[in-house]
Amino acid sequence: MCSKEIYDSVAGVDEAGRGPWAGPVVAAAAILSDESGAILRAAGVDDSKALSKTKRQRCFDIICEQQDRGTLSFALASADPAEIDEHNILGATMRAMTRAVTALPGTPNRVLIDGNRMPPDLPCPGETIVGGDAKILSIAAASILAKITRDRLMAALAELHPGYGWERNAGYGTAEHRQGLESLGVTIHHRRSFAPIREILERTPTSR
Repeated sequence: MCSKEIYDSVAGVDEAGRGPWAGPVVAAAAILSDESGAILRAAGVDDSKALSKTKRQRCFDIICEQQDRGTLSFALASADPAEIDEHNILGATMRAMTRAVTALPGTPNRVLIDGNRMPPDLPCPGETIVGGDAKILSIAAASILAKITRDRLMAALAELHPGYGWERNAGYGTAEHRQGLESLGVTIHHRRSFAPIREILERTPTSR
């Protein structure tokens, strides 16, 4: 359960999608207020990984409702597979986080980053918090925003590239995804620098 925090224009930042074989990495930044913080806490907002799919979706809807009411603000950003291949997944993740903070409607006083790496070129001071998505409500909100947004992106890509199961596995390396790669080949949305994809390309250098 996330602990209480001071919301004085502090942005919580988290990402989704560092591990998958396909699709972008998505980052979110969220700034809460006392009002929205109380509402999100009462709704059970927590680390997205700790929530059921139904509860996560409900929390996402509440976060969006609060943004519509003007009691919180958030921004989303991403780094695509080409950028991941060029800068590696950590570098691309840091870039996406910086973009999310920069895309907020106002510059926060500081940011709280889930993990132990500080993104470069932030417009304000920052602090890293290991396990922050389970400790800090604004980071938990960002984790939900990033997770739901990325899952929806992967479901949309699944319609364009059926056979990999992205609507179910979100691009992670499941047996279904591997089977799709073996039978259909590598798409433009796959991360070619990742070992399983690189190995397939070395055997069958074709893409869809």
